[in-house]
Amino acid sequence: MPKRIFIIEDDNMTIQILKFIFTKEGYELLISKDGLDAIERIPNETPDLVITDIILPMKSGLEIIQFIKNNYPNIPVLALSSLGEEETTVLDAFKLGVDDFIAKPFNPNELLLRVKRYLK
Repeated sequence: MPKRIFIIEDDNMTIQILKFIFTKEGYELLISKDGLDAIERIPNETPDLVITDIILPMKSGLEIIQFIKNNYPNIPVLALSSLGEEETTVLDAFKLGVDDFIAKPFNPNELLLRVKRYLK
C-alpha cells in the first residue's frame, strides 16, 4: 500500500512541483489549499506524513503543526516556507514539534530524501 502524503499548500506552482516529485515515487497525495480544510480532513485521511506551508488561508501552518502534534504525535510534519528571514517562525514551528523545516525555494532531491527518511 502506498504511503500517503498530505500536502497543505496554497501556491499552485509549488503544488505542481510537489505532485511531480512524489507521484513519480509512487506516493499517494492528498492536497489542501487552506489550513482549516486540512485540520478537518486529517482525522479521516490518516496521512503517513504531512508537508505544510506556514502562511496559509484560514489556519496557519503553525496551527496545523500544533493540531497534529497534539492529536497525532506519530505523524511526521515537515514545514515548507519562504520565511527564511523569519527566524522566530522557524523556532515556533520547532517548539510546536515540527519534525523538519525546509526553506523555499527547495531542492526537490533534498526534499525527497528527507521525506523518504521519515517514511521508512
